[in-house]
Amino acid sequence: MPSLNVPFTDEELEGVRAAAAAEGKSLKQYLHDLGVREMQRKQFIAGASSWSDRLRDEFDDAFPDEVPPSQRPGGSAAA
Repeated sequence: MPSLNVPFTDEELEGVRAAAAAEGKSLKQYLHDLGVREMQRKQFIAGASSWSDRLRDEFDDAFPDEVPPSQRPGGSAAA
């Protein structure tokens, strides 16, 4: 299985070790989970953004007062 050697300053490593201990994990497991969580977060954000883009017109029609003036048909930027 692939592995990484990641350099940290002494202060950074101390902070990462403390964070791992606070979660009750080994340093290795903590760093692994951190990378996986970030990947999942990015996938979630992309999915949520796509979902909101698909529903934006429907939402704007249902709640016209929530559409920023600059994005309303015939609207302009705030003065």
